[in-house]
Order: sequence, then structure tokens, then C-alpha cells
Amino acid sequence: MPLQSTQSGRGFGSNKAVGTQSDGKSFEDLRHECLKNGVLFEDQDFPAVDSSLYFSQSVPVNIEWKRPKEICDNPKFIVGDANRTDICQGQLGDCWLLAAIASLTLKKDTMARVIPHDQDFDRRYAGIFHFQFWHHNKWLDVVVDDRLPTVRDKLIMLHSASNNEFWSALLEKAYAKLHGSYESLKGGSTMEAMEDFTGGVGEIYETKKAPDNLFSIMRKAMDRGSMMGCSIDITSSAESEAKTATGLVKGHAYSITALEEVTVRGQKVQLIRVRNPWGQVEWNGPWSDKSREWNYVSEAEKTRILQNSTDDGEFWMEFDDFKKNYDKVEICNMTPDSLTDDTKRHWEVNMFEGNWIRGSTAGGCRNFIDTFWTNPQFKLQLEDADDDDDVCSVMIAVMQKNRRKLRKEGMDMETIGFALYEAPDDDEQAGKDFFRYNGSKARSRTYINMREISERFTLPPGKYLLVPTTFQPHHEADFIVRIFSEKKTGALEMGSNVGADLPDPPMPSDPDEETDEEKGLRRLFEKLAGADEAISVRELQQMLNGVLSR
Repeated sequence: MPLQSTQSGRGFGSNKAVGTQSDGKSFEDLRHECLKNGVLFEDQDFPAVDSSLYFSQSVPVNIEWKRPKEICDNPKFIVGDANRTDICQGQLGDCWLLAAIASLTLKKDTMARVIPHDQDFDRRYAGIFHFQFWHHNKWLDVVVDDRLPTVRDKLIMLHSASNNEFWSALLEKAYAKLHGSYESLKGGSTMEAMEDFTGGVGEIYETKKAPDNLFSIMRKAMDRGSMMGCSIDITSSAESEAKTATGLVKGHAYSITALEEVTVRGQKVQLIRVRNPWGQVEWNGPWSDKSREWNYVSEAEKTRILQNSTDDGEFWMEFDDFKKNYDKVEICNMTPDSLTDDTKRHWEVNMFEGNWIRGSTAGGCRNFIDTFWTNPQFKLQLEDADDDDDVCSVMIAVMQKNRRKLRKEGMDMETIGFALYEAPDDDEQAGKDFFRYNGSKARSRTYINMREISERFTLPPGKYLLVPTTFQPHHEADFIVRIFSEKKTGALEMGSNVGADLPDPPMPSDPDEETDEEKGLRRLFEKLAGADEAISVRELQQMLNGVLSR
């Protein structure tokens, strides 16, 4: 039966970060041991070897793993305050991650959670650092050593513009460890990293189909501390990273850092500030750096708007031009109660964990009516209308788990979506005929191969049936469903309330009482599981084959 949790108010999931080291030791324990023994930490869970960089190719150049003190004379974790200019892209195609980090630097409280300040290169330096990420409804504390990949003493991955600053390079390394390798970070959605930095929930708008008040939505989101990114779609791989005539890059993730209104000749003009993590290619149209439009703005207003702007890939443009040139806006709402437009309220949260299993619960989308009904089904009871109207606001998010880590096994993101139906009165799983003769009342706008798909709905009070699916039948994946509502919502998985008179499961053995064989199995599991303490079907098969071959 899937795990279910129900929570109210601000936030969801566990707030205390869980350690991820295979030996069970915390950052503090490991640092204390290193300082006591006078050694520098070497992370056996993510060693300084080629397989930590790539899984599908050999390392293209002669890489040397070096610690910051071997690269420069006076390394610092953070020089001054961490800011968006500290982030320069390396050889890896992870601009989506860089855009999220740039947005993170604008949210100091959130950044302090992701990047704890109890670490530096001074008195308590032991070659060990740690970072915290939200991962599948819990916070994880990910430990890394400070050996970084270099070529001729230069960092080849994410790095700071300052040669002696290393927080951003170490953050990327910890995120790579969480997902199994640096290569696992190639290609992605800014929203994915934003959610991992905040535990928040995301929304995506297509600029050409967005509501008329998109500027207002984005400005309110910015005021509430939400993180935002944008991108230009590509129609083929040949267009990836192609530069437009106006200086924008297709298929590239940008971060949104400000929205303003200025007065020009008595008329209000909406402006948006965008940052390219590459820091080199900029918009060259109206309202770009040194464009003539700034001549029509008062000196006071110009000073107010430009005082925090940089000249390293960050630029202003008119919002109408933004909508014409960019295709997608991603907004990560920092907490569930920031989801309403007008007033902050506490949202109720229900969370389920489930899976699509071939031949059992992987039924595919509604196109495959013979198997669609076998998908996991969740019943929602929307009883009370919102405070200010007679409908219920609900946001549904379906997230697939561990797909980046599974890339080394040839698997990638599944194409996922969901549908909502008016539920029958009974609490039994709806069968094929129900879906044959009943249409959906709401559904995801599309099926998409992203980690998470989410939609916001306003629905009349009543009972609803939620069916999350992959697009094709027989495609396997683990997933999380998160349901946010303004008022308390009853939720259960259909078919999950079947009882059986079973004995209590045996308690795990005390590690000190394990046999040598059991200890060997534990070490093998921890090696395969990695930071998230979970293994895939193939990894389990590999583990069992190793045991049976002895």
C-alpha cells in the first residue's frame, strides 16, 4: 500500500534533514573525526573517479581532482554574500540548475537552509562540506568532500566568477551526488531544482496562452519570495543553444530576477529583468543595456531600477517583448500558502506514494481504455467551498521519482499526466466500464516528460477520482501525488483499504548482532542505494545475483 501523509498549514514533509551517508554518520560526526585524526575527508560514497563524472562516455580530457587549497592560495567558501554573479557555467549542460541557483541567491532565508553556514576553509576545515535538498517529500543532508574536477588547475564544472570562491562548485557536486553523477544533471527543468531547493510546488505558464494578468501573477509571486525561470522552446536538437538575432538563446534556462513598472511619457510600461547564467549573451532589443528607451525615464526612477542590476548577462526587456520571445515561465511557490493570488492562506496537503507496475498498475492514458482503469486511483472529498466563493480550489502535482539516477540504466523521464472524474459513491476501484461511459471533469493540460506535472483547478464541492498515469501502458515508475486545497480534503487510495489478518513484520536486526553475511548484504545495499537509500528493480536484481552466485 502506498505511503500517505496529511498535513496542514505552512510546509509539508519532514523539516529535519536526514543524513545520507552509507555509514550512517552525520556531517558533524565526520568532520569531528577528521579534525581529531588530522586528515582530510574523502567521500567513499561519491569518490573522485571518472564514474562520478560520466556514466555513458569516457572522460574527454585529462581530469585532475583537486581541493580548493591546491587550486588557489586563499580559498573561501563564500566571499561577501552569495549572489547570482557567483554562478558561471562549466562544461556540463545544466543551465537549468544554474538558473535555479541564481534565483536561490535572491532568497536569503531559503539559501541558508540549502547552504548551511557552519562550514569554511578556516579553523574547522577538514575537506568536508554539506548541503540540504528536498527529495521526495523529505529533506536530505548531503555530504561531499571538496575534491573538484579540474583541467590545468581550472574548475571545469560550475564555478564562481571569483577564483577563490567555492560554494557554488561544491553545491553542484552535492546535487550531482544526490543524482548519481555529474552527467545525470544534463538537461532539465529549472522548476525541478527550484522544488529541490525549497520543497515548494511549481506552476508552468505558456506565455502565448497565459492569462491576461500574467505580469501581476509573476510580480505577486516575486513579492512572496517565489523563484522563477523562463526558456525558449526548440523544435529540433539542432536549435539547442542557438542564438536568436535579438541575443537570446533557444533551449536555454534563464532566471527571472525582477519585475518593475516605469513611467514613459505619462504611460506605464511593464519591465522584466532576466539573467542568462552563461553571463555572456544578452538581449539587444528595446530596454537592453544602454538602449535609447532609458533616456525617457526620470533619473530617480532609473537609479531605483538599475541600482541592483549587473552587466554580466542580466538585462531588462519590456514584458510584451518577453512574452513574444520566451515560450515558458516556471514559478516555484515557496510554501503551499503562497499559492493564492490575493491573500496568504494555509493550505491543506495530502501526499501519497505509489507506483506504476507493468502488468498490474501501469495502465497508460485514457487512449488505452482496456488498461486505463488499472492505474492507481485516489478518491478526493472536496466538502467545503473556499472562504470567498462557492467552489473549491485544489492543486494537484504528480512527481516521478529517481529518474535522473536511473539514467545510467538507460531510463529517463516518463511522459506523465492525470485526469479527474466525478467519483462513484462506493469506495471500490472504478472499472473499465466507468471510464468508458464517463468523461473527465478536469485533467492535466498535456502529458509531458518532466519530473512533475501540476495544475490548479476550481471545482464544485463533491467527490472526485484522481487517476495519475504514464502516457503509454506498461511503463514502470515510482511516483508521488501531492494534493493542495484551501479547506481540509479527504483523500484515500482506492483499493488500499483492504484488510488482512497478517502477523506484524519482523523488526530489523541490531547492526551489532548481524552475522558477517548480513553485514555484507547491508554494505552492498548501501553501495547500490546511494544518497536516497532506495534501489531500483535492476539494482535489486544485481544485488540478488551477487548473493546467489556466492
